[in-house]
Amino acid sequence: MRRITLALVSTVAVLVLLFSYRTSTSGIPNGSDTAPPGIVGPAVPTEAPPTGSSGTASPSGAAQSGAAPARPTDTMTVNGSVVDNGYGPVQVRLQITAGRITDVTTLALPEDGHSRRINSQAVPQLRQEVLSAQDVQVDTVSGATATTDAYLQSIQAALDAAHLGGGS
Repeated sequence: MRRITLALVSTVAVLVLLFSYRTSTSGIPNGSDTAPPGIVGPAVPTEAPPTGSSGTASPSGAAQSGAAPARPTDTMTVNGSVVDNGYGPVQVRLQITAGRITDVTTLALPEDGHSRRINSQAVPQLRQEVLSAQDVQVDTVSGATATTDAYLQSIQAALDAAHLGGGS
């Protein structure tokens, strides 16, 4: 009888956990309309492609003058995924130029007063550390563990979408 009761309680507990697990971010809280993860726009060249003395690029990509060409600098904007940190959604947008993170913009953060106070100190610090490290391998901001984890998960998703990997 004890085994049956234990098995029944375990089964109910597992079912409750399974049904309460959120499997997608399509139901973003607070009616937020933040963008889904992924590349927002195509990579946009910011420099002209290498040209030879005749003013045209060679089929091989090398300048016809024989000198090594300068690589075009591509800039792209990529949204990270929306991550629920337990207090609300967190989402970032990365600007990536020539494979380097050049800007981090926060698209969504929890709105309540306590979270707003924490985020006003944590987010600028996280942004600066990510820009310096060029990676998600940064220290957790003391007192803002949930925000740090969600922020870095969103950044990692953006790096993955841009096919840059990162550190997780």
